[in-house]
Amino acid sequence: MKNAAADALAALPGVSRPPQAATPIVDGRKGLLHIVDVYAQRCNVKERVMSRSSNAAVLEGFGSAVNTDHLGELEEYVAPDSVDHDPAPGQVPGPEGYEEMFATMRRAFPDLHIEVEHVMATDDEIAFAYTITGTHLGELMGHSPTGKTVSYRGMQISRFADGKMVERWGSSDELGMLRQLGLT
Repeated sequence: MKNAAADALAALPGVSRPPQAATPIVDGRKGLLHIVDVYAQRCNVKERVMSRSSNAAVLEGFGSAVNTDHLGELEEYVAPDSVDHDPAPGQVPGPEGYEEMFATMRRAFPDLHIEVEHVMATDDEIAFAYTITGTHLGELMGHSPTGKTVSYRGMQISRFADGKMVERWGSSDELGMLRQLGLT
């Protein structure tokens, strides 16, 4: 039973093997789930899984605010002093910077949509690949609308603390987007 519990716990995201000091309490009345639960408590796995879930919820809320054009909600998901290590030209720190950057994108692409394709998480970071789609119906970088639809990829790593995004590293295929619009 001890090995089965350890193996079940090791199957949790980000857990390789519980430390030897975390010996499960075996209670014949309770079974494997109880033993895994005890392992999780002693190894702080529950806290780590909860942290990942909380961070994923923040990221999901951020994405929903962008996709539904409720950019004022970004304050709920981004720390006031959040740093973007790949900012748009003129982008200020914190939620205001993201709000203005996405407002500019939504003016150019009113049907802007970001679809997350692949996600990986650690205790305080989430890395993901995404696809951005939209129809160029507004001015973009001084260029008049082309009416063309774009679809381009990107990747991002976000770090979280206290239930908010505090750092971001990322890159989108902006050259590919400009090529699709015939602007390069």
